[in-house]
Amino acid sequence: MKKQITLLIACLFSAISLAVAQQTVTGTVKDSKGEVLLGVTIRVKGSTTGVSTGINGTYSISAPSDAVLVASSISYVTQEQPVSGRSTVDFILVDDKTQLQEVVVIGYGTAQKKDVTGAVSSVRATQLENENPQSVADILRGNIAGLNVSYNSSAKGGGDLLVRGKTTLSASTSPLIVLDGVIYIGQLSDINPNDIETVDVLKDASSLAVYGAKAATGVVAITTKKGRAGAAQISLNSNVGLATMSVNQNVYDGPGFLKWRGDVARSGGTTPAYIYLDPNNLPAGVTLTQWLNGQTTTNPTDLWLTRLGLVDNEKANYLAGKTTDWYDLLFRDGKRQDHTASLSGRKEDVTYYMSLGYQKNENLIEGGDFSSFRSRVNLEGKAAKFLTVGMNLQFANRNEGAIEADWGQLVNLSPYGDFYNANGTIRRIPTDDNGLNARNPFLATTYNSRLQKQGTVFGSLYAKAALPFGITYSLNFSPGYDSYRTFNAGSSLNPEVTTPGGTASRATETRYNWQIDNLLKWNKTFANIHNVDVTLLANAEKYQTWYTIASNTGFVPSDILGYHNLASGTTPTVSSDDRIYTGDALMARLNYSLMSRYSLTLSVRRDGYSGFGAQNKRATFPAGALAWTFTEEPFLKSIGNVLNYGKIRLSYGINGNREVRSSGTIDPYVALSQLDVGKYQLVNSSGSASEINTVSVNNRIGNSGLKWEKTASLNFGLDLAFLNNRFTATFDGYDKKTTDLLISQTLPNITGYSNVTSNLAQVSNRGFEASVTSKNMSTKNFSWNTSVNFFLNRNKIDKLATPANDLGNGWFIGKDIDVIWDYKILGVWQADELTEAAKYTKAGIKAGDFKLEDVNGDYLYTDADKQYLGYSNPRFNWSMRNEFNIYKNFDFSFQLVSSWGQYATDNLRKNNIGGVGYFRTNSYAVPYWTPENPINDYARINSAFSGTSFNVYAKSSFIRLNTVALSYSIPKMLLTRAKIQNAKLYVNVANAGVYAPDWKYWDPQNGGPTPRYYTLGLNVSL
Repeated sequence: MKKQITLLIACLFSAISLAVAQQTVTGTVKDSKGEVLLGVTIRVKGSTTGVSTGINGTYSISAPSDAVLVASSISYVTQEQPVSGRSTVDFILVDDKTQLQEVVVIGYGTAQKKDVTGAVSSVRATQLENENPQSVADILRGNIAGLNVSYNSSAKGGGDLLVRGKTTLSASTSPLIVLDGVIYIGQLSDINPNDIETVDVLKDASSLAVYGAKAATGVVAITTKKGRAGAAQISLNSNVGLATMSVNQNVYDGPGFLKWRGDVARSGGTTPAYIYLDPNNLPAGVTLTQWLNGQTTTNPTDLWLTRLGLVDNEKANYLAGKTTDWYDLLFRDGKRQDHTASLSGRKEDVTYYMSLGYQKNENLIEGGDFSSFRSRVNLEGKAAKFLTVGMNLQFANRNEGAIEADWGQLVNLSPYGDFYNANGTIRRIPTDDNGLNARNPFLATTYNSRLQKQGTVFGSLYAKAALPFGITYSLNFSPGYDSYRTFNAGSSLNPEVTTPGGTASRATETRYNWQIDNLLKWNKTFANIHNVDVTLLANAEKYQTWYTIASNTGFVPSDILGYHNLASGTTPTVSSDDRIYTGDALMARLNYSLMSRYSLTLSVRRDGYSGFGAQNKRATFPAGALAWTFTEEPFLKSIGNVLNYGKIRLSYGINGNREVRSSGTIDPYVALSQLDVGKYQLVNSSGSASEINTVSVNNRIGNSGLKWEKTASLNFGLDLAFLNNRFTATFDGYDKKTTDLLISQTLPNITGYSNVTSNLAQVSNRGFEASVTSKNMSTKNFSWNTSVNFFLNRNKIDKLATPANDLGNGWFIGKDIDVIWDYKILGVWQADELTEAAKYTKAGIKAGDFKLEDVNGDYLYTDADKQYLGYSNPRFNWSMRNEFNIYKNFDFSFQLVSSWGQYATDNLRKNNIGGVGYFRTNSYAVPYWTPENPINDYARINSAFSGTSFNVYAKSSFIRLNTVALSYSIPKMLLTRAKIQNAKLYVNVANAGVYAPDWKYWDPQNGGPTPRYYTLGLNVSL
């Protein structure tokens, strides 16, 4: 009893003591500017007790005297403070690094995003590491408003980039690439995505103008990783994966092929439909005698197969129950692997980052693969107190020599054809029909050989010196060296190689370029409110390429050595093509800021380029921008808790485009007349033959007045952040006008020339972009962030070389560059409409043919009946990314990308292959019109073209589930013993699915086989 009383008294005293220890703690939470913060969570660490600050930023919470209070809010760094018996505990929260504070590239320098006056969008590559982007295009796809990224389904991957629509008709539309502050003219595939820190896209004239003559198509600025303070860090990112078919486009298998061939035979025929049925399985009411239709045979099955167009080996395979699945042979699950190891760190005054990477990808298509070896060294050190020197060096070696099977043959191949001849060699034509277009798709893969390797080195060597009065001088030398080898051999064993003794060629190209940038910078703040930043540039560049190709045919005694022994051929040829151009530039830029509230940017750049006419070697490109950070105004401070940041931007400027290309490479001689060199046979008086060199005038005349395309652009922008930076938004509208477009103008024959390149056309672009990010939820064990991009672009041809439209190129004054001009299809002519169809006496229309609209009612189909039907480029694009962190260790994300409103050709709907006709081929399994199936969107088999030619168009709008990624960060307590800093397992799916409600042919974006990628990887830091 005494023990129980003692225990009761002890519990009572403990409860009293605990009650006494609890106290009410109050306080105020402010930001670093002294503004009170609403909605900040205050909780007792280690407990579930928590409250939120009110409208005045105050809180009140009951907590033990020795407790620790934790203050947390989206966009602010979480802060802890011990109570230590205090009744008042105030917090001052520091902004977390938000979008507005990120450093972005602005051209020959950087700035915080909140200080930028132009239209610049950014993406941090490290944010996407769980998705394992395989290229720069993968990093950018769906993450930048105003940037279109095409989908390259090859083993190499990647995609073309287009910023704010087409501003040219014939010059390059690719944006300028800037790598670590210097202009880069190499391939994006040589840049390892694992080396990239950030990518910034410069879009308006103000931000582009510092690059002058090269920037009208936009700038993509890539910043690679650098060493950071602390101990050396070794990182390994290793993954393996599979490429599988995302959208199947099936052809007919054996039974389906025979049924379809029966319908082919019936189409347009006058014989009874039942004679193309299997005589071994005739329907009720049809006798064998009727089926024979007057013919005699001892083998009805053979007669039936003959009626369906099958030849001897097809018949034999049918009787043997043997089919060839060409679809399965052509396509596969491609294996993929990507490994990157890096070492980085900082020791005393030296920072370093080094990496080695290896990538090998197999394509969906048999035979297709790509491999590359990439390495990088970024090194910077203090040579003296006033001098910093460094280098960024990149090396890449690509192997693109794989020969893919010819998947385009798929629709030509009979499922009853043979892959091999009886002697084990590959058949040239899988059936015994030698008049076919069909070829065995594996001929080149099996017999031919190719070596296609590229080795590239690109670097920048720089020195930065601190001069008196706060001036800095930078010297940057950026050399690039590329070596290309493309060797091909067509073996005489290949039945498709008709040249006796085979063929072989060796093409080699060496490209060398360099740039020198001299930069002077001065930054000064006066009276604590005036900030002036001046940048001056003097630039020079040179590009040179040496190309040689040698070929031979008729190798004796054998072509087994292929391109390894060109000398043994009997008809050698050799040619070369060397090119060179030079350029220079002067640039000045002034950034002025008053009270961090009003900003002004002025710049001017004068460029010189050897490739233009003698009268216009130089051009000047000015630009200016204004920005007003209106949330810094005193009269808006009262709403600082709601609207945290607001800035209005306005810019105008002129940029240039000088890249005229021929055969895929820059043509620096487009302004010049050229001579062609050739040979002809001459027999002298003694009867001896020899080759004589000839020189003739090229068909292109020179143009001494040729000059830059110029794009003048006006941009209006608005940046916002509100509710404690929980939401950020950027809106931009632009109006661009490109004049002096470079086009090839056709000349009359009387001039002696066929064309001249001139500045004759004009194009305008208008568009709107919106980017919104939201931090939807943030708790101890869960966070959810969303980002949305939306953009649209409308372009118009304002002027062409002549007042008339260019029908050959499909260019129409007052219309979009990508407008579709063709006959409008109203549907399919049905059997009860043939009386009306017969009025088109020159069309030969039958039931099941497409019905074209006769606009002028003259019962003829001419250009007068063609209409503007739509556009081949999207009318608008949007994307959405959602990112989740669950229990701190799990990260999950997915991204949707969409292009909407565009059309693409879908001539499968004609059901007419042309050429040899369907009776000797196969086909994709698509619907077709028959009297029993009178559909209105697909024509009959072997439909007629109504006496004209036309394309069928279908909407190719789509929503793509671009990426789905899941990662697990292994808890550090498990890694410490192994001296591992971080370890993460990740799995992701790229191109996980696509929704295209109106598109029925392969992938809606590229109209061909498109892979879905599955990846499993490990990311470790030591």
